[in-house]
Amino acid sequence: MSSSITRQNFDEWMIPVYAPAPFIPVRAERSTLWDQQGKSYIDFAGGIAVNALGHANPELRKALEEQAGKLWHTGNGYTNEPILRLAKQLIDATFADRVFFCNSGAEANEAALKLARKYAHDVYGPQKSGIVAFKNAFHGRTLFTVTAGGQPAYSQDFAPLPPDISHAVYNDLQSAAALIDDNTCAVIVEPIQGEGGVVPAEPAFLKGLRELCDRHNALLIFDEVQTGVGRTGSLYAYMHYGVTPDVLSTAKALGGGFPIGAMLTREQFSRSMTVGTHGTTYGGNPLAGAVAGKVLDIVNTPDVLNGVKQRHDAIVEHIDAINRKHNLFKAVRGVGLLMGCVLSDNYAGRAKELLQLAAEEGAMVLIAGANVVRFAPSLIISDDEIGVGLERFARACERFVAKAPS
Repeated sequence: MSSSITRQNFDEWMIPVYAPAPFIPVRAERSTLWDQQGKSYIDFAGGIAVNALGHANPELRKALEEQAGKLWHTGNGYTNEPILRLAKQLIDATFADRVFFCNSGAEANEAALKLARKYAHDVYGPQKSGIVAFKNAFHGRTLFTVTAGGQPAYSQDFAPLPPDISHAVYNDLQSAAALIDDNTCAVIVEPIQGEGGVVPAEPAFLKGLRELCDRHNALLIFDEVQTGVGRTGSLYAYMHYGVTPDVLSTAKALGGGFPIGAMLTREQFSRSMTVGTHGTTYGGNPLAGAVAGKVLDIVNTPDVLNGVKQRHDAIVEHIDAINRKHNLFKAVRGVGLLMGCVLSDNYAGRAKELLQLAAEEGAMVLIAGANVVRFAPSLIISDDEIGVGLERFARACERFVAKAPS
């Protein structure tokens, strides 16, 4: 086999569930990447809110390399020191008493929904199985989580779907109250809808959900896969809002780029998940535990968490300057370093075009639907990288407004 790899090979060899960029990154440091041709890119995408500490972070590399020289994997018939230390870190830093480790956000949400149904069936009976989720939500790609996600485009081709899942309107407490009753076992909600357009929850909405769950003995699940591990300037977004869930899912930034997910919950709910009720082969492996432990050591500090707001303000300042010139965005919303720039009506539906132009100029961004350009960079992206990257993004915006709609 030839050692020469090109982007065309993706189209030849891979199942086409993605449409990746026309370049292949091969090297990265902090928030700068280089492709096969040596062109540099400033990374405002962060691996979809994963690379919380940038690329090739020396402390994470050291943690991984040290653990790789000791113990890689044993399976769930054994435990290990790094994962137990990580569990204690998460328990000490949050509301939780117990932790289940897996490999991704979808798996963490799957575990959370299974826990909610199992607990309800054990305590109240099999009739208590209803799950209330929200329109435009995203909770993963397993059949259970894609059904809970309120975006039919992701689920309709895989019917029949798991039953007894209904969807309310996000940020509409009356809509949720109409669906939550004594047969509801759980409400699952993102404190900030990420894939749904970077839409923050209103504090009264989350507080109202907490009250409704308490009234109907339903578990409140916060999907913090995208908002967790410092993204909002608090370790988890529930702390930002002052509303405590019963179950929390976390992944993405938890491993800083190494795959890991976790479900956090209280002691009373965890008792339903007895030996054999759930599991995963790779979940809780020592490599992931070592890296994620170091991520928490670094992120859960005043310096990093306070720096999130400073970087948010710096990015908004640059985007506002672009907007004064081009009137391109009608809103910039989000919290901390999860931000969404909503295209003005004149440019509706063209977010992907702007993403592609930004990449051509050497700036990597994300989209969150057809109308929103999303930023989710490293929590420690440097001032220089912000400045250079947004100069490049500004050039892309200049080209974008001059370009006729495709």
